[in-house]
Formats: sequence, structure tokens, C-alpha cells
Amino acid sequence: MLVGSYNEILVFFSFLVAVLASYTALDMAGRVATAQGRAARLWWIGGSFSMGLGIWSMHFVGMLAFSLPIPLGYDPLITTASLVIAIAASALALWLVCQQTLPWLRLAHGAVLIGCGIAVMHYSGMAALRMQPGIVYDMGWLSASVAVAILASAAALWLAFRLRANVCRVRLWRGIAAVIMGLAIAGMHYTGMAAASFPDGSFCGASNTGLDTNWLALLVIMLTLAVLAIALIVSILDGRMQSRTSLLASSLEKANSELIQLALHDNLTRLPNRLLLEDRLSQALKVAQRESSTFAVMFMDLDGFKAVNDAFGHHIGDELLMSVTERLRACIRAQDTLARLGGDEFVLLAAITGPDDAATLADKLVQCIDEPFALSRYQLRVSLSVGIAVYPSDGETERDLLLHADAAMYHTKSAGRNGYSFFEASMNANAAEQLQLLHDLRMAEERNELRLLYQPKFEVPTGDVQGFEALLRWQHPTRGLLAPDVFLPMAEKTGLIIPIGKWVLAEACRQLREWHLQGFSHWSIAVNLSAVQFEQPGLLEMVAEAIDRHCIPAANLTLEITETVAMRNAEATIETLRSLTDFGVKASIDDFGTGYSSLLYLKRLPASELKIDRAFVKEMSVGNEDSVIVSAIIALGKALGLEIVAEGVETAEQRAFLTELGCETLQGFLLDRPMPAAQILERMMQAGPGWSSSVAGVTKRISEPG
Repeated sequence: MLVGSYNEILVFFSFLVAVLASYTALDMAGRVATAQGRAARLWWIGGSFSMGLGIWSMHFVGMLAFSLPIPLGYDPLITTASLVIAIAASALALWLVCQQTLPWLRLAHGAVLIGCGIAVMHYSGMAALRMQPGIVYDMGWLSASVAVAILASAAALWLAFRLRANVCRVRLWRGIAAVIMGLAIAGMHYTGMAAASFPDGSFCGASNTGLDTNWLALLVIMLTLAVLAIALIVSILDGRMQSRTSLLASSLEKANSELIQLALHDNLTRLPNRLLLEDRLSQALKVAQRESSTFAVMFMDLDGFKAVNDAFGHHIGDELLMSVTERLRACIRAQDTLARLGGDEFVLLAAITGPDDAATLADKLVQCIDEPFALSRYQLRVSLSVGIAVYPSDGETERDLLLHADAAMYHTKSAGRNGYSFFEASMNANAAEQLQLLHDLRMAEERNELRLLYQPKFEVPTGDVQGFEALLRWQHPTRGLLAPDVFLPMAEKTGLIIPIGKWVLAEACRQLREWHLQGFSHWSIAVNLSAVQFEQPGLLEMVAEAIDRHCIPAANLTLEITETVAMRNAEATIETLRSLTDFGVKASIDDFGTGYSSLLYLKRLPASELKIDRAFVKEMSVGNEDSVIVSAIIALGKALGLEIVAEGVETAEQRAFLTELGCETLQGFLLDRPMPAAQILERMMQAGPGWSSSVAGVTKRISEPG
């Protein structure tokens, strides 16, 4: 027998190729498993070629490492056929590991097929030598090599299936598995080589017509390493791109989910908002119509919430709303929909079997809200007013059910609050009236129905007119002259207060300009700002536009905000008032004493005037509590360098007491009532220059005995 030998360098490279081919196979299995459609097919084809080439190269380089005392060569056609067999076996392996499951029976069948394919590849590669006489194989070693091939294939299939997903430290595990698989593949090859014997006098039939082994080993190694490296690089880049794409898709999905959350839920309580409520209500209507079932819509409003919000600030108000939400959630079922429409308004959509169920649920809700709330260091109490509309008796559309539940809720409030009411047809009249009033209010400015009355402000003790406070009225075409408390809450709730407030400011500035042109250049005008107006972003620009348009001195315009509005967000109030006063406008704190003020913020407010609320002046008499409060407010204002204005002066005794305390400016029915601008000129002509006679007369009456 001819004695063969091995080139140790080529043996090492054959093992290196086996490890690299194994790692490529594991990586390709992961790529094919995670890809879909056409991409999965392309990865399967490319992976089969790369993996088959790697396994074939390991065997071929291993054979090239073997030498005999005779020249050797390899038949190109048979060698190519062995490569095709390796690629086919790799394709079968990738297909198996990319299935959803890999049961033991399928694993065994696949291992036998692939192992036999690798064995056929190996022995067909040996046949490419075309030895004469033929190679003699030891059946024991040959059987062992086939067994090793099958076992190696089984191990490779199991490892590839387990490591195809992105498990923890997947690349480390794939590296360890590749070394194990490389050892198994090399073991199969060299076991097969050990089975081969070459008789004395043998010669290689492909030594002259086949491929030259001197350069073939280098070519195969370089080509194989290049292909495997390219396959791995492409796979890694694709993996990173897929990871980034997956991350981007996940981020987009999260952002989309957050947008949907923001679009369909209330930011504070995370309850469904009006948009989602309308969708749920629409679905409930379809189910009720299909199944002839019934449900209730409950409109709920917190009694006393505004007082809490004004007294303790928005942060306490927000905490109260969240606590109310938690209690309401605890009282309802999972299938019911609780929504917040805004402010302290909630709506509950609940499936019921009849009105009694609705009444029981509404009473439960009222009772659970009636218990005190412990927030921060405060014990707060609010109550719940509920209006109930039942489908189909109280409405068959979304709009009707919500409108009727709202009307029933207002009926509960007017009946004493802290309870519930079912909708009745008679309530429709009030609801329709409110809707019509809102419609008319939207057209009021366009129809020139808004009016300003001007109440004079008198200096003490001279009695001269210092200026006027502009008071809004609505000359309704059918209901007559309406006071602001009839329509302003509706305007604030709907946002109409913004255009109406802009009209009031412009009209007051126009009238002041007219008075200045008539010679009363020392007169000023005061305009009230609601909370909604004061918090609008373009307030300074609106004020500046009105002043510039009507050419009045900024110092002759006073903007009045209530103490409650001022303290709602003290830091923001200070910033807004500072920007207005820097422009030259004066600021006044109205209704002082009725809200919850912090002296720390009050001393920082850039205001020039405090107005004592009429509630204190009305009940004021010497020595009573109201007189003590008024005295304290005047002393506080003077200490802060503010001008003090008292409104609601209706008796001579009130005027005398306020004058004695040092109040600089008075206004009230005793001195003069609000009047249209045209009537002011008549009053001037009657009273004479300075408009002091009426006040002087009052002063005279006070000083007269008896």
C-alpha cells in the first residue's frame, strides 16, 4: 500500500474553513428564519450556496492536504458534481431549520439525508482522483465516517434551529457552536480519509488531465474565504439594517400609539375624551339596535369644584380631578365607558336592563363622591350632579342622548345639586333655549348687538370724575338688554369670549379717544379681562393694536383681572402683567378679598390698583367684620403703594367710612349708575365741569346734622 502524508498547514486551513462555514451556516439560518417573502427565498438560495461551498471547500482542502508518493489531480466534472451535492445538502438543511417546529422525527430524517449527502460529496470528491486501480475502503472506517456525518448533521441542525432567533449573546453561542460543528465536520472528513487505502503501483488518472494541486489549494481557500466573508458581511449589515428598521418600526409604533392616546384620551386623567366617547356611543347604538337592548348616558358635573380650584390653585384642582376619577372608576364595571369632556364634566356610558339599574348606579356614584377627599394637607368636599338619558326612550341619536343627559344634569343642579335626575321632555325647552342663546351670541357682534355702559369712578374727596369702567351688555333682539352673567359664562365655555373681549377693548379705546378729543384728556378707561382672555398668547399684541389704532396714551388704559385669575398661576400672571405694564398699561386687581392670595406673590405683582369687592362694602358698618376686612385691605394696599378703589358704594355712610379710611377712588349707584356714552355728555352738561356736583351734594348731605 502507498503511504500518504498530510500538509499540516493545509489541514489547519481546512479546519478553519470548516469553522467559518459552520458559523456562516448558523448565521444564514437566522437570516432565512427572520426574513419573509422574496427576501427569505433570496437568503435561502444565497445561504445554500455559501454554506455548501464552505463545507465542500473544507473537504476539498483536506484532500489537497493529503499527498501520495505519486502525482495527484482531480477530475473537474466529478469535483463540480461533489460541490453541487454539498449545496443541495445545505439547501435541505436551511429549509429544515427554518420551519416553525423541528420535531425529533423530522430532525432524525433530515440528519440522515444531509449526513448521507455529505458522505456522498466526500466520496465523490475522492472518486475525482480517478485512481487506477481503485481506492480500497475499510468498511468499518467508512461506516464510522457516515455515522459521524449523520451525527454532525443532527448536531448542526439542532444548533442552527436553536440559535436562529436573537437569543441572549447569540453571536457568542454561534461561535462556540461553529467550533463544535467544525470539529465534527473535520472529524468526518479525516475518518473518511482513514478508510481509504491505495494499493502499490496505483496511479492517478486525473494527474495529467485534471487540476494542478500546486495552486488549486490556494485558489480554493482564497475563493472560499472570500465568499464566506462576503456572505457574513452582507448578513451582518442586513442584520443591523433589519435591527435598525425594527427599532424604527417599534419607535414609530410607540409614537403612533402615544399619538392615538393623546388624540383619544384626556391628558390629565387618561380617560377617554369626547372623540373616543362619541365612537363608543356610536358602537353602543349599533349593538342596542341589533339586539334590542338599552343603555344609559350619564352626564356628571362636580358641585363646588370651581371654588376649590379658585381657592387652592390648579395643582390641587388637578389632584382632586384625578382622585374623583379613581373613585368613579371603582364604582363602574369594566365594560362601561367613563369619559372626561373637560373641566369637571364627566360622561358615563353604561349598559343597563332598565331605568332602575341606572338609578342604582347613579346613586352609587353620588354617594362615593360625597365622601371627603384628603389631598395634601387639605380635607376637601365636593358633590356630584348627574343627569341620565336612557336609550331609546330619551333619544335615538348620539347628539340627542348627550344633549338630554346634559339637560337633566342642569335640572339636578337647579334642584339643589348632589343627586341625579332622569331626562324629561320639559327639560328640552331649557336646553333648546340655551342652544338658541348660544347661536344668537355667535351673531351678536356681527349684528351690532353688543353694548358698552360706562360707570364713572370718582376721586375722593374732590368728587371729580377720574375715569370709567367699561361694562358689557347684550341688546338681544327678543330678550332685551342682557346682563353679562346671562351670557358671559357661555362665552367663556365656548371660547367666544376671545372675539367678544377684543371688541370690548377696541370699543372702549375708541370711546376714550373720542372723549380725549372733546377735551377730557385726563379721563381713563378700565376694561375687565376674563381668565380665558388673560391666558391667551396674543394678549399684549391685541392690547398694543387697540392702543395704536385709536391713538390713546397707554397709561390711560387699566386692565382689571380678578384676584382668583391673578393667583391661578402666579408666576405666569407676574410675567404677563409685567409685559403689559412695561408697555405702559396699568393693571388692577379686581374683587380683592374674595379669593385666595399669597402675599409673597401679591407684593411682586406689577399692579397699580386694588379694588375692594362690593360684597364687603355692601354689608359694611362701623365695627362689624366687613369693616375690619375693608380696613385691613386698605392698609395692605397703601403699604404696597397701591391705589385703593371701592366699588358698590350705595349709601352715604359707606362713602363717609371709606373716605375716612383713606380710600382714593369710589364707584357705585350712590354716585352714578352705568350709562351709555351719549348719556355721559348729558350728565356733564347737567353737573358742570369736573362732574363734582353730584358727589359734592352727597358730601353736603353727610355733613349736615340729623
